[in-house]
Amino acid sequence: MTEATTRAGFVALIGEPNAGKSTLLNAMVGSKVSIVTHKVQTTRARIRGVAMEGQAQIVFVDTPGLFQPRRRLDRAMVAAAWGGASDADVVVLMIEAHRGVTEGVKRILKTLAEIGSHRPVALAINKIDRVEAPTLLGLTKELNAAFDFAETFMISAEKGYGVADLRAWLAGTLPEGPWLYPEDQIADLPMRMIAAEITREKLTLRLHQELPYQLTVETEAWEERKDGSARIDQIVYVMRDGHKGIVLGNKGETIKTVGKLARVELEEIMGRRVHLFLQVKVRPNWLEESERYDQMGLDFKDGNS
Repeated sequence: MTEATTRAGFVALIGEPNAGKSTLLNAMVGSKVSIVTHKVQTTRARIRGVAMEGQAQIVFVDTPGLFQPRRRLDRAMVAAAWGGASDADVVVLMIEAHRGVTEGVKRILKTLAEIGSHRPVALAINKIDRVEAPTLLGLTKELNAAFDFAETFMISAEKGYGVADLRAWLAGTLPEGPWLYPEDQIADLPMRMIAAEITREKLTLRLHQELPYQLTVETEAWEERKDGSARIDQIVYVMRDGHKGIVLGNKGETIKTVGKLARVELEEIMGRRVHLFLQVKVRPNWLEESERYDQMGLDFKDGNS
């Protein structure tokens, strides 16, 4: 296979929190590389998933949702999102059909227009099963009048509708060149970080308060055992003693359940036995520690006001 016949490049998925970017990434790649929850702002790092389409290799950058930042972590996440967009060969703006053109979408369109673009920007209207056809057509017209999109796609990331069409278009739009990753690689995140993200997802789903945005999970140790299994030690950092009690649950039931769910999913992904051990520690200022940002793949300096 010659270089001239192959294509490869980076595709940034941008949009408001909860627009379905992580679900689309996982559908495109065909494996779980980004956490998917019903909470907003769960994607913190620019997670890359790799999809093969014919002779094209599509490297997805799943950026944190774009919103009005208030804290250091928020500002670092928004900076990472726009950084992912500016580094990409193609940008895909995802919006939710039933929410329409929100103030957040207007801000994103304004910034896209301001930064200009030498790269194609596609529009992906997600969750189309939630609205009637006339509403969808009106929304498409309004958005294309507001910005010069290279192409518009009607999709349902969750149900898979329209995903193949979008993937085929991306494959044909990327620049010619050699593949950037081995053919069988689905993500460039180290497994230690993927494992931490999976545990954080389970915690987020289990805890329905604001607490999830005030905790982080880090893989402290990873031991490969002679029997082919892996021992993974993780720390859940929370900001207050009261939060520690919530994460542990009555007689430790919550953390046990979370650990079991995370272990089962890790075993499915890795195809072998996993021994997962979780500890909960109070770190009042973890949101202001540069090492925590490094662990999440974010730039601590981007959080400065």
